[in-house]
Amino acid sequence: MRVLTEVYLSSLKDEMYLYVDKKWGLKAVPEELMAIFGKPKMVFTFFLTPDKKLARVDASKVCQQLRVQGFYLQMPPVRENYMLDLYRAPTEARY
Repeated sequence: MRVLTEVYLSSLKDEMYLYVDKKWGLKAVPEELMAIFGKPKMVFTFFLTPDKKLARVDASKVCQQLRVQGFYLQMPPVRENYMLDLYRAPTEARY
């Protein structure tokens, strides 16, 4: 199976992506999801195959979801609380 896939970035949620089959576009995505996703920003288009290497998701799972429901929503990675605390904490320069 080879699917010409469009990937969109959410305007409302950091690191949330929506994969859709190019021939259907965003028509298969429910309105409720689009309301949460915000205005989609096209990131890229590529041919997706089940054995393709993707950064944070299994390509065969994406292919299956595209076939079954017409889209795949990639959620942002889980942020560990301690990492957020490190980001918020002031840093000191030590020389």
